Amino acid sequence: MVKEFVPSDFIIPQILETEKFRLRMLTIDDVDKDYEAVMSSKEDLKNPLDKNAWPKDNMTIEEDLADLLEHQEEFFKRRAFTYTVVRLDESKCLGCVYIYPSEKGSFDAEIYLWARSSELKSGLDELLYETIKKWVKEQWQFNNVAYPGREISWNEWMNM
Repeated sequence: MVKEFVPSDFIIPQILETEKFRLRMLTIDDVDKDYEAVMSSKEDLKNPLDKNAWPKDNMTIEEDLADLLEHQEEFFKRRAFTYTVVRLDESKCLGCVYIYPSEKGSFDAEIYLWARSSELKSGLDELLYETIKKWVKEQWQFNNVAYPGREISWNEWMNM
């Protein structure tokens, strides 16, 4: 039997809204805005220690759509949770947040997030990170969360 990532009676948070952005489930309907955000930020998104790092330089919109479909299905099946970060008017994708089960160390979840390159100077990445840490602590039922590349170096994470 596969261990549940979250309890079956846990109500998955659907939306987080701040003065600067909205966080909501990523769906296939977001493909155009997501693709544009990913491709405009691809150099900042790559894990420097992973030679096969996502996103590929030549990723197509069809490949992005397939990724979004997989994330959407994982969300519905409660296996992992991917959120898009959008402007409050939904006009632009500002980044993403990924919440995955972890098999490393004593962590029960690992969380990755990114803000698009054009928003880095505005401080969105740090604001998003601090907001997500608080939201996860208050709204989710995890005991020990890892933030690879942030609280744990990529090198340490890759060697766990």
